[in-house]
Amino acid sequence: VQLQASGGGLVQAGGSLRLSCAASGRTSDTRAVGWFRQAPGKEREFVASIIWTGGSTYYADSVKGRFTISRDSAKNTVFLQMDSLKPEDTAVYYCAAGRTILSTITTQSAYRHWGQGTLVTVSS
Repeated sequence: VQLQASGGGLVQAGGSLRLSCAASGRTSDTRAVGWFRQAPGKEREFVASIIWTGGSTYYADSVKGRFTISRDSAKNTVFLQMDSLKPEDTAVYYCAAGRTILSTITTQSAYRHWGQGTLVTVSS
């Protein structure tokens, strides 16, 4: 599975961005697609994930109510709508996919395939 993330950019605090993650290749093996982020000087952390069949979603507490993950099955694309952005949301955002089970949905090692990352910068 190959993943192509896009949509990052510079936005003011309180603004919005929508990230996209386009999947290609053997996508039939994918159970979940997630977004992770890595801020400067920090470890990469879980942001959100969606179960490909059924569409159940999961979020980190820090983004609940502000971010929305969704999918377009026909286009093999997952979106991350980010609203009410804060400076602390500044990070490189990565999408990831894998045969992830529910108990490991927030765990990086549960995702086998990773995109290249897209930079989101939120100015104060």
